[in-house]
Amino acid sequence: MAVATQQLADKNAAKAKINPDDYRMTLGEHLEELRVRLFLALGGYIILLIAAFFFGDTVVSYFCLPVVRALGENNINTQLIVDEAGEGFMVFIQISMISAAAVGAPWIAYQIWQFVAAGLYPHERKYVTKFLPLSIALLIAGMLFVYFLILPWTLSFLVGFNNNFQIPGSFVDAETPPAFVDSSSNPIKFPSFQGNPKSAANGDVWYDAKLKRLKVYVDSQVRTISVNGNNLLATEIKLSSYIDLVMSSLLIFGISFQLPLVVLAVARIGVVPLETLKAIRQYVYFTLAIAAAVITPGGDIPSMLGLTVPLILLYELGIWLASMKPKTIQPA
Repeated sequence: MAVATQQLADKNAAKAKINPDDYRMTLGEHLEELRVRLFLALGGYIILLIAAFFFGDTVVSYFCLPVVRALGENNINTQLIVDEAGEGFMVFIQISMISAAAVGAPWIAYQIWQFVAAGLYPHERKYVTKFLPLSIALLIAGMLFVYFLILPWTLSFLVGFNNNFQIPGSFVDAETPPAFVDSSSNPIKFPSFQGNPKSAANGDVWYDAKLKRLKVYVDSQVRTISVNGNNLLATEIKLSSYIDLVMSSLLIFGISFQLPLVVLAVARIGVVPLETLKAIRQYVYFTLAIAAAVITPGGDIPSMLGLTVPLILLYELGIWLASMKPKTIQPA
């Protein structure tokens, strides 16, 4: 007991010896530090941006993977549409810039932290370094959650729902052949492949069962013809609109997953007592559901539910963290 008391006294004495003037910088020093950190952060970003231009098309393909799978599962042409000549190029630039920012985020964050930390006391820096790893982990978890679960689930449901609208029989009767076709003649049959054949001659035609396309080999190139089902609705997804949906979803889910830290901070600072946070659960749940409906990209019910349920669980995680003793959540 005496040893613990002595250690606490030594710790308080060390804090008392901190001279605020030792951690102050002049305005000129702040501006010089800011200039250096901005130069390093921007320089690193530009280098990564140049590198991203070599992989931008591949990254775009990965971004489109959830919607391509959803279309393929419903036997719909997996090509996305563009209605402007420069749309594909602008999406390429957008994705390259975002990819460079994502990869360079640790370096940029480090430069920002070096500038901010220069004006903080040691005990203030301690709070940032304590919870920063958890914040980054929650951000990444939110983005992975939306990419691997929410987007595939939502797109598959919505595309499949559109695919259920059939053309009324009064307009098109698939069972009755057109009057100008001789019923005794045989239909043309195309060979079917799971992709492309190993070799093809000029003029060859086949059906790609994997991509749901009719393909023609012309002038040493494979040309495609979209093949859609006998549905009332033809699902065609615009590239730029889809990319905007993905980016906004990643951002919203990543930020929303910071909720445990918000709850922890509110409880620890004393803005709202922990017991009050526990007592108002049902009202918080309702508020989170309303917030999810407002901020969810697209405004569809599957995405709203996909955000509401994790937010409720994250709120409970925040309460659990706040109920722990401070020493149990300090990093090793």
